[in-house]
Amino acid sequence: MKKILIFSLAYYPHVGGAEVAIKEITDRIPDIEFHMLTRRVRGEAREERIGNILVHRVSGGPSYLSKILFVPRAALAARALHREHHFDIFWAMMSYMLFPVVLLRWLGTRVPYLLTLQEGDPFEHVFSRSRIVLFRPLLASGFRHAAAVQAISTFLAGWAKRSGYRGEPMVIPNGVDTKAFAGRAIPHEDTILITTSRLFLKNAVDDVIRALALLPAVRFRILGIGPEEKKLRALAQECGVAERVEFVGYVDHSHLPSALHAADIFIRPSRSEGMGNSFIEAMAAGLPVIATQEGGIADFLFDAKRNPGKPTTGWAVDKDSPEQIAEAVQDILAHPEQVVRVKATAAKMVAEKYDWDLIARQMRGLFARIGV
Repeated sequence: MKKILIFSLAYYPHVGGAEVAIKEITDRIPDIEFHMLTRRVRGEAREERIGNILVHRVSGGPSYLSKILFVPRAALAARALHREHHFDIFWAMMSYMLFPVVLLRWLGTRVPYLLTLQEGDPFEHVFSRSRIVLFRPLLASGFRHAAAVQAISTFLAGWAKRSGYRGEPMVIPNGVDTKAFAGRAIPHEDTILITTSRLFLKNAVDDVIRALALLPAVRFRILGIGPEEKKLRALAQECGVAERVEFVGYVDHSHLPSALHAADIFIRPSRSEGMGNSFIEAMAAGLPVIATQEGGIADFLFDAKRNPGKPTTGWAVDKDSPEQIAEAVQDILAHPEQVVRVKATAAKMVAEKYDWDLIARQMRGLFARIGV
């Protein structure tokens, strides 16, 4: 059986779009033996099997220093694991995981490797911060020598060329378990907006709270945690909408379908986005979606007015525009027949292009191209 070693800074129980993607893909490829190196937070097992991956954790923690130290620790651990398992491919999940791969090459361990671009922050934030600029040559080396680069959106595919990759990046998006997210609406009172996202500035939850002041009969349910929570709670008080904003906190991914079915409109007016699993999950769950068209969202969120040549799949707004958010909500509430058509179009698109079974087959084909 062929073997692949994955490098990921985080993994279950710390879950975001990248972690969900890894698990959904690997669980559907039983003919490959997957291993992973990731950071270990206190209390977590040093080694355990999660789905179809044998996870190896190296010492670390939540601090920024632990992220830096993960690079040499992961490289040394990978070299030892490779001596035992003889991996056919290394798989770097996101750009920074090129660092341990490049270090391994310097140490004489040269294995073909795949880079997956899953970043949600702007290019400048990822590559041009002062703490990263000094190490840009290492990242450029990692891009140059990659056997293949996979991006989850057309937007991110452009990063590969800008960063020195010599080949043609392959766009394979993240997906959704369409069967798990399908279902009927759960009866509830009031009109409920919902977002499922980490509470970071880029996800613009603050804009939705500001828009709520223009929507007196609407409630907003926030699923997720993050460093912006305290500021968002204060903003809700400042805007006079605190009684209509519900901070649910962390919700396990398996419980998201029922949470979506108990709401009316999904919204995330992102300031930047690599792709965004949450949008297509909401579409699969049968919710109308309000979003910007920043970054990778433009691959699947098509607006009737802004994209007249494409089938409408949602309502687009400009970033940093609470007024447009309020107008989009009002348009959805005022035109139920149109909403039915848009939801059906979006659900059909997701089923045809974004189902995890399809994505896993495409990734299996990419592994085969590299030699597995």
